[in-house]
Amino acid sequence: MLTVENLTKTYRSGDKALQRVSFTLPKGQVVGLIGPSGAGKSTLIRCVNRLVEPTSGRVLLNDLDLTTLGKPALRRARRRIGMIFQEYALVERLTVMENVLSGRLGYVSFWRSWMRRFPGSDIATAFRLLDRVGLEGRADSRADALSGGQRQRVGIARALAQEPELLLVDEPTASLDPKTSRKIMRLLTEVCAEHELPAIINIHDVVLAQQFTQRIIGLRAGEIVFDGPPSDLDSAALTAIYGEEDWSAMRQAAAEDADAERDQTDRMAGLA
Repeated sequence: MLTVENLTKTYRSGDKALQRVSFTLPKGQVVGLIGPSGAGKSTLIRCVNRLVEPTSGRVLLNDLDLTTLGKPALRRARRRIGMIFQEYALVERLTVMENVLSGRLGYVSFWRSWMRRFPGSDIATAFRLLDRVGLEGRADSRADALSGGQRQRVGIARALAQEPELLLVDEPTASLDPKTSRKIMRLLTEVCAEHELPAIINIHDVVLAQQFTQRIIGLRAGEIVFDGPPSDLDSAALTAIYGEEDWSAMRQAAAEDADAERDQTDRMAGLA
């Protein structure tokens, strides 16, 4: 479980990126974090793992207060937090397998990591994860030979290789086409359910957030202005998050996408 208490981030300029943000994320729950550009979404997930240092407040991962840790303890704690980036953050010249195994770097000695000699159990796990994310047979491909969707799948496998207790996902579909975006969101929610992983997904696409996440948190100017199930994200809630707009077309698209998703699920069930 993740608990965020009164998390605040104020920059030296005096700008407040986050203002007393509080929420609890139970085991296995996937949250869509939405809001306009500059609302504090990326700052929030980076404050959770202290890639950005919060000004005040607390972040507790199960029994561990992340905000009190010194550098050595923080390095160890970050093994428990899988991070998936918008721009994939892969080492382009390395193979898919080498990129996935980099998720195990926090668990092996310096010399093993330097020589890229990982235990057989880690290699077996990496192959299993590649199969799970749909990249069977691509272990020896270079990362720079992959499509955007395939690179994101490598990032998911690498995060899972850490055996994390929490996933933080920063705009996983921003560079992908609509069909691939749905596949990636479906994969993320499936693996979270399989591993009982709580996850925060920073996402600009409200329709995808409604379709695939169990809960939505809306930020505006660094404050939570909505926290609830996707079904409660009506025009009033969207206006509170983004400002005045005609939301009818977007809500219709969300309904149509949900219907299409149900139809696809029904078809797959019929083929099983």
